[in-house]
Amino acid sequence: MKKNRHLIIVLFGMLLVPAAYSGQENAEKKYSVFNPVPESLMREMETDRPDVTESAYTVDAGHFQYETDLIRLIKETSDSRQTSTVLINHGNLKIGITGSTAIQIGFETYGIQKERDLSSGSIQTSSGFGDINFRIKQNLIGNDGGNFVLAVLPYIKFPTSGYDDESRFEGGLIVPMLYKMPGEWKLGFQVEVDRLKDTDQPTMHTELLQTLTISHSITKGIDGIAETYYTYDFKNHQLANYINAAVEIDVAKDFKIDAGLNYGIQHQSQKHYFIGASYRH
Repeated sequence: MKKNRHLIIVLFGMLLVPAAYSGQENAEKKYSVFNPVPESLMREMETDRPDVTESAYTVDAGHFQYETDLIRLIKETSDSRQTSTVLINHGNLKIGITGSTAIQIGFETYGIQKERDLSSGSIQTSSGFGDINFRIKQNLIGNDGGNFVLAVLPYIKFPTSGYDDESRFEGGLIVPMLYKMPGEWKLGFQVEVDRLKDTDQPTMHTELLQTLTISHSITKGIDGIAETYYTYDFKNHQLANYINAAVEIDVAKDFKIDAGLNYGIQHQSQKHYFIGASYRH
């Protein structure tokens, strides 16, 4: 509990970072959550999904964006068990507060988890509402123009899960970046440091995540995304590598659907398969 309190104090301190950058707003300085940006001045819709690399852009002030895994299947194997998890409506509600600051509330509407003990063969099934996380995204560079975009995104996860009895307080700091290249190619990067629960025990570890993603239009209204990333567990000195692929389709103005996979190369790395959607208003 003492470590959790320290984690919460540090991360809430990070959540105050946006206040230091309020003077950087320019084009949307007069707009806020109470005085929304007019539709004619809104930026192009950008989503944090479907790749692991978060968008460095924020939602326009006074508007909201809802992004969700309509369904996500996660498979994982550790030294002692195999775990299969299905998440339904794993949502992320994003609200633009100022021209460069947005808050995000993430939640898992329903989850079903099956765990198989590799030694005994016994299977345990649980289900229910999932965890809730709170994030603040502060854009630092490029929100309203330029070829380079940078943001910081601290977060805290609250252990409210009804299907994962071992859920714990977790948190971290995410730094997403984007570089717009010639020919409408986009190159994304992300550096992330997290404090997470161990897989087989209620103890915690620190983990580094770094990503590299590239995206481009396949045809009108359809974008293709390819990504690779790795995680490094400092406690167990364990490296995990992933390759990801996804497509994102513009169904209508401010409404997109997507599908893809995050595939862990190592035997014990997680494998994700998902279908999702995003809507802005």
